[in-house]
Amino acid sequence: MDFSLLLAENVDIILKKWVAAVLKDREIESAEDLPYTAIRNDLPDVLKAMVTVLSKSQGNDIQSIITASWHHGILRAKQGFDPAEITHEYHLLRMVIFDTLELELLKGTPSEIIRSMRLIDAVIDEAIAQCVNSYIEERLQEFKQLHSSLELHNQQLNRLVIANQDHISQLAHDLKHPLSSIIGYSDLFLRQQRKKPEIKDNYANIEHIERVLRNGRQLLRLINDVLEISRFDAGQTQLKPALINVRELIDNVCEMLQPLADEKKLKLVADYDSIPQKVVTDEFQLQQIMINLLSNAIRYTDSGTISIECHLLNNQKWSIEVCDTGIGISPENQTQIFEPYFRGNSGNRSYLPDSTGLGLAIVSRLVKLLQGEIDLVSEVGRGSTFTVTMPLELKL
Repeated sequence: MDFSLLLAENVDIILKKWVAAVLKDREIESAEDLPYTAIRNDLPDVLKAMVTVLSKSQGNDIQSIITASWHHGILRAKQGFDPAEITHEYHLLRMVIFDTLELELLKGTPSEIIRSMRLIDAVIDEAIAQCVNSYIEERLQEFKQLHSSLELHNQQLNRLVIANQDHISQLAHDLKHPLSSIIGYSDLFLRQQRKKPEIKDNYANIEHIERVLRNGRQLLRLINDVLEISRFDAGQTQLKPALINVRELIDNVCEMLQPLADEKKLKLVADYDSIPQKVVTDEFQLQQIMINLLSNAIRYTDSGTISIECHLLNNQKWSIEVCDTGIGISPENQTQIFEPYFRGNSGNRSYLPDSTGLGLAIVSRLVKLLQGEIDLVSEVGRGSTFTVTMPLELKL
């Protein structure tokens, strides 16, 4: 029995049955929105390669199946399939082939049937291996391109920050959009990899992608901070005074940052009973001040409590304090802590890698913009207290 000839005569029937099986199978979600031709695409070449391989008496010339399956894996990577889906569609192909050729196979001798089944199993196993290898290679190439693009943007930004302050704002705008795309695409790839933890080398891939995401998000945070600084220095920050509910604003900020405090098992406490419920100021800028002060306190506190206290000073002014039990700030650093890009250290502990050195510089500028003042009291090893004093009514 010439199994390769039998397979060649039934290629069209096998293709139709296989595409129908793929579309029906719920384990191959990536195929749900694809048209018939996109699913079918490279399978004719794969089947022809199988015919070529099976026609050899020794069955060891597999270059054609390697080439066809390699192309199939690249296509599936571009279509968003994951390795488990690719493997499953080949299992469906195996079932469809045997189902289609069953009656003809049974006409052969037992030895011919066993040989035919072994041959097709071996060929499909090789096709699966090559297809998954090309899929992983394609994904790794995409990852390398993303990583290279991120490194290039990072280098460009750092050069400009050091060498040419006048063009920081323009570069930051130019970098922000492609960087957001890099983060979004990496995040999508990371979710796809996490769906199938049993895939070989999956954990190493996830670690690399998570590193891209961490670096990308850090760079995006730096870009946003640079834009904020440059807008203020250029006089482009526009105030919008309004009657706001300070207590509600503080509650919202605490709710936003509570997960960060929970990760480090820090207690977050707010006391605002002595402040009028409403003051006239710019709500967005005040919120930015609070977010920066609180996130900074969480970043440099390993245990204990972070508290927010509000006080009514007189009929014209009020204050808000953010107090932490963190590492503290040395006296020599306290005079520079509000300068852009300055990142102090305490004892043997240097600044944290996710610090941009711009958070407190932004706070000091925003406080000034809201016609207020900021003071710092800190002791190394015991914590810091930032006190912001502002008018009850912001006047332009």
